[in-house]
Amino acid sequence: MARTPSNMLPLGTKAPDFKLLDTVSKAYLTLQQLKGKQATVIMFICNHCPFVIHVNPALVEIAKKYEAQGIHFIAISSNDAENYPQDAPEKMTTHAKKNGYPFSYLYDKTQDVAKAYDAACTPDFYVFNSELNLVYRGQLDDSRPGNGVAVSGLDLRHALDCILSKTENEKLQKPSIGCNIKWK
Repeated sequence: MARTPSNMLPLGTKAPDFKLLDTVSKAYLTLQQLKGKQATVIMFICNHCPFVIHVNPALVEIAKKYEAQGIHFIAISSNDAENYPQDAPEKMTTHAKKNGYPFSYLYDKTQDVAKAYDAACTPDFYVFNSELNLVYRGQLDDSRPGNGVAVSGLDLRHALDCILSKTENEKLQKPSIGCNIKWK
């Protein structure tokens, strides 16, 4: 299991726009259609990565809690589906339904969106404020498969709570660690 860290896009970066296939609704959706009123969380994930599988239940729980507060979640898979068929769009549809994803699960076939976000691993998290400026990037929490630390979502939750309370997030932002994005 590879342990690739996030690239840590500079804070303040404007969210790159996109139009991608939502593998559940089969519609092409844009960032402007999906963004939240308070904030937008963009997650680069995939179906088969053990790091993502480890945190899937927490992603669903956190998204459900914060969606009601005007924070929208967007999941994107940018893996090369030709060489990694378990990450193909039809498998993404099944995966999203099986895991009860309350957010769109988009397919980045060209990998241009992952490159625009400088995404490196799965999972990789980006939080943008209401103006779509980056305010958090990095890990969900300190839990990793097999390290004995319970999944809490502490780092991501803290970033979201700071947005909702209109306070600055002064906590150290640590890179996420996961499987590398499967580039073409």
